[in-house]
Amino acid sequence: MKTTRFQNLGRLQRQYHRNHQWRLSPGGLYIPHLYEEPDTKRLSWWDDVGFILNRRRVIVWWQHPRQLYWDAISDEAYRLAGDAPVDNWLTEGSTPNYRKAGKSRKRIVSYACRPPSDEMQSYYERLREHEDHLSKAGIDLEVRASWQRERLSWATGVALIAPLEARNENDLAVVADLARRLLIGKTNLNEEFSNYRYVKSDWLAESDQRRPIETK
Repeated sequence: MKTTRFQNLGRLQRQYHRNHQWRLSPGGLYIPHLYEEPDTKRLSWWDDVGFILNRRRVIVWWQHPRQLYWDAISDEAYRLAGDAPVDNWLTEGSTPNYRKAGKSRKRIVSYACRPPSDEMQSYYERLREHEDHLSKAGIDLEVRASWQRERLSWATGVALIAPLEARNENDLAVVADLARRLLIGKTNLNEEFSNYRYVKSDWLAESDQRRPIETK
């Protein structure tokens, strides 16, 4: 049964789509990131892609399960590193950079951050050591494929976790197609990835393909 709230959101989505241009690829996809140098061996981590469904926009926030695995490693590294010292080096103590604005005038064009304190640099080093150790050893974690729909005023959002690779625009089209079929009920994740789990052995098996840890 349709509710008034969902009907209103659908109306707002169609209205937004009519009044705001969306730059689409020749294949009818919204692709916000560039794929200028295709790499058939590069691991995929996350990306966004959009498409039109029933005169409304759909935006897909896709993540590979390895991204969530790495996020868990990062969270554990932060826990082990302990509380960070108080040092607002990004926002406090910066030095202004000037540019001439006439014969006798100058104006601020940017700011240069000061270096972190010794305590903060030691904290960052401790954090990197924990990340490096946990990445090499792995952690006990299972990540499953999942998806969730979110109704926004301008689009339908799909948070999708699926073991696909998005190394080029053709791969990204596969991600979009999966999201589309999930939305219209033509498939489900159990059919697509039956009993799938991303675990420690998967993470360790990919160690040679990971350059330093990347998140894209």
